Amino acid sequence: MITKILVENFKSFDQAVEMTMISSSKIRTKVDHRVQVGSKTRLLKHAIIYGANASGKSNLVDFFRFFKATLDGGIPLWGTRHFCRTNPENEGRDSIFEIQMEIDGKFYAYGFSAVLSQRTITGEWLYELYQNGSAKCIYEREKSAKPVLDASIKLTSEEQNRFDTYADDFEDNTSDLFLTEMNRGKKYAETSKLQIFQKIYRWLRNSIIIITPDSGLTNFQYYYEEESLSLINDLITTFDTGISNVRIEEIDINELSKMLPKQIFEDILEKVRNSIAHSKNPHFRMSGRSDKCFFNIEANGNDEPKITTIKLTHGKSVYDFDFSDESDGTRRLFDLMDMLLLKREDVVFVVDELERSLHPKLTEHFLELFSELHRERKTQLIFTTHEASIMDQRLFRRDEIWFIERGEQGSSRLYSLDRFKERYDKVLSKAYLEGRYGAIPVFEKFRFAEISF
Repeated sequence: MITKILVENFKSFDQAVEMTMISSSKIRTKVDHRVQVGSKTRLLKHAIIYGANASGKSNLVDFFRFFKATLDGGIPLWGTRHFCRTNPENEGRDSIFEIQMEIDGKFYAYGFSAVLSQRTITGEWLYELYQNGSAKCIYEREKSAKPVLDASIKLTSEEQNRFDTYADDFEDNTSDLFLTEMNRGKKYAETSKLQIFQKIYRWLRNSIIIITPDSGLTNFQYYYEEESLSLINDLITTFDTGISNVRIEEIDINELSKMLPKQIFEDILEKVRNSIAHSKNPHFRMSGRSDKCFFNIEANGNDEPKITTIKLTHGKSVYDFDFSDESDGTRRLFDLMDMLLLKREDVVFVVDELERSLHPKLTEHFLELFSELHRERKTQLIFTTHEASIMDQRLFRRDEIWFIERGEQGSSRLYSLDRFKERYDKVLSKAYLEGRYGAIPVFEKFRFAEISF
């Protein structure tokens, strides 16, 4: 689970801002919205971020996208202009990215610094954190110096030799993260203390799932088998979309090519080929959607890929409906459905504009279902929204609600509703729209000039 994030000099975030998922000890409501870890720490299961347009909400989601992209292959080319451009000095200043997390009952802080304009990594660190407030360094690196393992980490002579070799080879490398390098085709014994590198890397790559309005290729796992669709059908009928049945239908590659723009179709084929070529496991599957279709591709080795799409039934109609026949709101539900059905432990969903194209009541219903289905799991949901109607203490705790606001200089600040110490019977949405908490649009007066002809 995420315990805290920290970001500085990235997009609209100039100075360091933090968002914590550690619950307030003063709030006694909705205790099922937190998870007890150890004797002292309770982590929240939700974070809802409000703010006006262009306040920086999506930039917070982009923090996670950038973090994972850098973990995959160094600073992405699209990130070179993502330093905070409110101050010209920021172009040459370090940007800082840190995620603090809980894994298997232990707490860690992993982060890195970089000069984005130069695509240069200037620092990297991993700490184990303790509930008494102390911390132990596991490893760190500064600029082009080789990574250094803390002296408190006692390795066997064989493990020490391996680490020293990897660290020596990595010296002067300012393009990649050492955490990534320690997971590049390397194997460690289950008892090895070097396993910590895999533990952190795998959690960051696999446990944080990002869903944005422009997400095209996904990995929804419930659209591959007929028996899985019973779960989909049980849920979709509760949303009053008019859909009474969802089924899968096999199509050929020519039909898929007609559904998608040429470039997207070619990108998908390339992704399938690369995934099979570079994987020891020849099995590959992927889901994706556009405005016109929803498709699955499953491949085994050199066999012809199996491609399926979904067909929908409305009421007692004898006709099938295609995905393209549905409303924007219904198509959006299929983006989010996997969040309800995923049964893995310790997953963090990060969603931009969760309510997009959804009726307020449908958004509320989705969130209630999410909380109910994940009540017993260590699942977190972090999402941005404009939907004031769900700013309700019946749905969320005060410490789960956050605001992003842009200042006069154009940089964003992030703060929690909990700082306002509202009564439990307060109508939060009304107070928010009245401007009590900030983070709403401020309009300038405009006077129409008379036009003479």
